[in-house]
Amino acid sequence: MDAWRWRVLPLVSVLLAVLFLYVRRPDKPSSHDRYLIRSKRIITPEGVIAGSVEVKGGIIISVAEGGDQFSDYSQGYILDYGDAVVMPGLVDIHVHLNDPGRTEWEDFTTGTKAAAAGGITTLIDMPLNCFPTVVSEETFRLKLEAARNRLHVDVELDPVNLVIYRFLGGLVPENAFNRSALESLLDAGVLGLKSFMCPSGIDDFPMTNATHIKEGLHVLAKYKRPLLVHSEIALDSEGIQIKRPLQILDLTQLILRLGHLHGKEEAAISELYKVAQDTRVGGRAEGAHLHIVHLSDAWKSLGIIKEAKESGASLSVETCPHYLAFSAEQIKDGDTRFKCAPPIRDEVNRNKLRQALMDGHIDLLSSDHSPSAPELKLFDQGDFLRAWGGISSLQFDLPVTWSYGKSFGVTLNQLATWWSERPAKLAGQELKGAISGGKHADIVVWDPDEEFELNENYTTYLKHPNISAYMGTRLSGKVMATFVRGNLVYSDGKLAPAACGVPILAKQ
Repeated sequence: MDAWRWRVLPLVSVLLAVLFLYVRRPDKPSSHDRYLIRSKRIITPEGVIAGSVEVKGGIIISVAEGGDQFSDYSQGYILDYGDAVVMPGLVDIHVHLNDPGRTEWEDFTTGTKAAAAGGITTLIDMPLNCFPTVVSEETFRLKLEAARNRLHVDVELDPVNLVIYRFLGGLVPENAFNRSALESLLDAGVLGLKSFMCPSGIDDFPMTNATHIKEGLHVLAKYKRPLLVHSEIALDSEGIQIKRPLQILDLTQLILRLGHLHGKEEAAISELYKVAQDTRVGGRAEGAHLHIVHLSDAWKSLGIIKEAKESGASLSVETCPHYLAFSAEQIKDGDTRFKCAPPIRDEVNRNKLRQALMDGHIDLLSSDHSPSAPELKLFDQGDFLRAWGGISSLQFDLPVTWSYGKSFGVTLNQLATWWSERPAKLAGQELKGAISGGKHADIVVWDPDEEFELNENYTTYLKHPNISAYMGTRLSGKVMATFVRGNLVYSDGKLAPAACGVPILAKQ
């Protein structure tokens, strides 16, 4: 009997392997397959077309307008999405996944699952809110190890599971003047560096000043990589102490009294204007790039940024959906879900920010997804000063931008520019960010007309969805499918069973 079993069992294993290879569901192509994606609304660099995208080996082979070219297509699967929008996958360059070390806030698995469900195919993880923070080659290696086999999208580690993941490294006072330490971190593969010009909220990621940033840019020039800067500075002369309990102030009064609105950003960006001059052609930091994250001030700060660009400085700026969606007047007293830095400003500022985006003065969008454990939001106290600041939004980037953007004229091509093309370029990812031949098949399929309620019945993959400022809202623009390098990682409300995302390291 034992001899019989030893002869038969290997044959059974071979048979099962053959069945696994050849009996496959036609609606679930993998990156190895050849297939077509059809739609009447495909967003390409040339505009919106009705046609087909041909994919093989995870790469877009061709994009054809009309249906005649593939009328007798018999080389693989055909996925026909009708009137749904087929767009390049989103590239979110500003995400805090907090892994390792603070995984009770968010982690690689939950964060990249949420990204996949939201049409994000590549994200860049910030070097802080995890523990240890990514400020050296050693801590970067720890980050990479923590991400192993847990990414649902590609991740660029800004020092990974169904989404592509990339990392940034941190620029802090302890490494700013240590060129060899920064070079070791950059040689290890981080996309670029990130710094704060104000307290970050995390003790092991201290703030930098203009001198630190200047030194960082000089090192980055050799690698032609960006420095992302949180641009706020504390202003002692304008600071106002609030001595009574915060919950008796409504948020609008608080914002107007704090002097936190425009002055802190304006002061920081004024200093960055001077530093950025080194990035001009012939400057000491030529080749480096300065990127201002999550701009909230649409007044003088924006004017300084325009002047810097006109001067020839290599500089760009992003804003976030929550600054375009909400205004301070709309936020209920004590609702700390809306606390973030820089803060959500008044309606006039919001409208100016929207116009600046439409006019091309703001380059791109990011989420600044910054969750925490629910108890840190201090919901029971409504204490805006002590509550953790950060908007949890990763899964909702696309529908939020579309839902609110429609009211001020946002087009499908603009979405692709702000969320895919320009972020991919900033990240140095020439194979991502567009639906065109030779690019990675990173694609989101979504219905811009389908509406849904974000409530407890809606399937979310974030670790703590109830802390999101968007819960309780009605949105339009539901994600139907997400492809990462040709792999169908999300479809009809379900995720792929296994993680296929990879960490992306910077090219040397």
